[in-house]
Amino acid sequence: MKSKKKIIIISSIIVLIILFIILFTIFNSNKAEDDKILTRQMRLSDTFPSSYKPYIDELEKKYPNWEFKALYTNLDWKYVIDNENVFGKNLVPKSYSDSWKNTKKGEYNVEVDSGWVDSSRSAVEYAMDPRNFLNYVRVFQFEELSYNSRTNTVSSIEKILYGTEFYNKIVEYKNSSGTNIVTDKKYSDLILSAAKTSSVSAFHLASRIKQEVGPFLSHSSISGTVSGYEGLYNFYNIGATSSSEPMGAIINGLKYAKDGKGASSSTKTKYLIPWNTKERAITGGAKFIGSSYINLGQNTIYLQKFHVYDTTDDELFWHQYMTNVLAPYSESKLIYTGYANSNLLNSSMSFVIPVYNNMPELPCTSPAISSSDFTTDNTKVYANVETSLNVRSGPGTSYESLTTIPSGTKMTRIAKGKQKGELWDRVKLESGLVGYVFQTYVEEVPNVQVEKITLSLDKTTINKGERIKIKANISPEDAVDKTLKYSSDNTSVATVSSDGYIQGISSGSAKITAKASNGVTGTINIKVYSPVTDIITSTDNIVLQIGETYKINATVIPDDADNKNILYNSENSGIAKVDEQGIVTGETEGETSINAVSGEGTISKKIKVKVIPQIQEGEIIIDESLYVEGNEISGLENKNNTADKILNKIKTNYSVEIYNSKGSKISGNELVGTGSVIKVLNNKDLVMEYNVIMYGDVNGDGKINSVDLLVLQRHILEIEKFSGVFLKAGNIRKNGRNPSSVDLLLIQRHILGLQNIVQ
Repeated sequence: MKSKKKIIIISSIIVLIILFIILFTIFNSNKAEDDKILTRQMRLSDTFPSSYKPYIDELEKKYPNWEFKALYTNLDWKYVIDNENVFGKNLVPKSYSDSWKNTKKGEYNVEVDSGWVDSSRSAVEYAMDPRNFLNYVRVFQFEELSYNSRTNTVSSIEKILYGTEFYNKIVEYKNSSGTNIVTDKKYSDLILSAAKTSSVSAFHLASRIKQEVGPFLSHSSISGTVSGYEGLYNFYNIGATSSSEPMGAIINGLKYAKDGKGASSSTKTKYLIPWNTKERAITGGAKFIGSSYINLGQNTIYLQKFHVYDTTDDELFWHQYMTNVLAPYSESKLIYTGYANSNLLNSSMSFVIPVYNNMPELPCTSPAISSSDFTTDNTKVYANVETSLNVRSGPGTSYESLTTIPSGTKMTRIAKGKQKGELWDRVKLESGLVGYVFQTYVEEVPNVQVEKITLSLDKTTINKGERIKIKANISPEDAVDKTLKYSSDNTSVATVSSDGYIQGISSGSAKITAKASNGVTGTINIKVYSPVTDIITSTDNIVLQIGETYKINATVIPDDADNKNILYNSENSGIAKVDEQGIVTGETEGETSINAVSGEGTISKKIKVKVIPQIQEGEIIIDESLYVEGNEISGLENKNNTADKILNKIKTNYSVEIYNSKGSKISGNELVGTGSVIKVLNNKDLVMEYNVIMYGDVNGDGKINSVDLLVLQRHILEIEKFSGVFLKAGNIRKNGRNPSSVDLLLIQRHILGLQNIVQ
């Protein structure tokens, strides 16, 4: 009975332990997912960069109920533009000026779609720089596009549709037979219903329809009368990929409306395909937009146009809904107008605004603004008006106002206008906001000189190869000419660019100086630390007899690494031990590994060690012309080292086999070179193994020629490094160091017959 009771108790304990493990796993799984969500939320609510902040501040002042989230993409600005500036990915109307268009030979004015051509790089930069659109109208391209039951109503949708043929209009359509069907619903009813079903903002859907098919019901995508596609409708131009064929994009869109372009039955069911009624087309398309974009993290018009972020961790830059590079710009005005007409601008709204790394200091200029209309300037000016002055997003009253400044406000004129007619200046306010003001209303501030320059860095020790921006504080703040010239007193250690970026070149110290145009200077000292990037060793594997020793020669890369210390440890000191100098001693028969670790502890290299029983004297006799150290053999002749010649220099009752550096067995007149392995075998059991080193032969072909020069040069330049016996073979001077240009010269002299390499 006691035994049975004991078994029951143990079983209960086991069940409890298993239950605890399951609960712990579930808790941690949920916690991991929660942490992932929390991290994303924290990332979205991070503080905006300084170049964004003044625009956000102005919007928050005007609309305190609006919420702004910074979406840090962690993408480099140039990388983003390079990936978006691909032929056919971003289009502009052919009627636009050349400043908007790609003017490359063979691509200029080539119609990617009827009436549309490839955009210029500057157009992509302008359209993708979020700072250009942080005003009360264009900011709606960053609005989160989720359905809001409080604001999304039929009456507010009608206000967005006002001025189009959709406005207050009963829906009617033609079926595939051409019969006209009249419904009892208006377009606003269908859009609201679609918004509820898809969880997408009704304002977004209404604006998207206006953007895609325009104000007329006769548009081919929604007429239902296109030959071969009668009774089919596509209100959002989904699948309407560009084509140079007549009506190519529209035909592609109607093909999608017909069968989803070969989509699965589940996909067609999900999106209500075929879109053979206007209600199915509006609702099914809305579901497509919601599930294909908004619910994947592309939840703003901007992110649908420019695929720079989603929640799937998939490849970027391909899942883009529109090709019109200015589509977000245009749609934002439609959405704003709808909100304004509905008196909803003071409602609570949320905006998600992308941030990129290494963005230009100033917002990218619109291609519509000619650089020839301005001269670069750096003059302190102030607003000379009776009351206040508008700062606009462009040089003209048709551009949106960014803020209004009171009379006397000081600012920096960064570009002076010289346009025909009205003159406009580009200015930068003390808050950092950049915009345009009417030149008539600004006056120059009396000249103020720079008196002091204070330089600072986030850290004064940087790694080799690292790039860091100097922060320059100039006093007084209202100094007119704040132009600085940067210099380094030791460019071999650190260089500095004209815009104040320090680049670590090599280990050492340097002093960076910033000099104003009036001669005032500021300095800061910086140290460059060169970390270890690799360890190269004289061998990758060692075969030792019990009691035998071998010294590992190891060096760090790069040569100017600050911490050149290497620490050694054995994974099994009972088989082979190693001291702090890298001397390995075979202890007992077996296999283990020696680790060579950088002094910083960041880089390690593993050397395999095999310890074999002691070979009795006379068991293996190697000719004195060859030099044996541990399991390495050198001392070969400089040429004609055939397998037969080497075999004749080894006397033993065991069998001997030779393999080249590629692992192939060789014999006869085949050459033995660096990396070849000589195996002494007792039947199939390994008695001893020797690694061959031929100094100067760094590619292992048994010759010393120009190929070795090239291979060694690539190693020295760190293009393609080698290690082990090849490292030793390249160290012609036999000083245990990493091969250098001196060793390269010695191989060259040997090839030219000026100085033979001593083996």
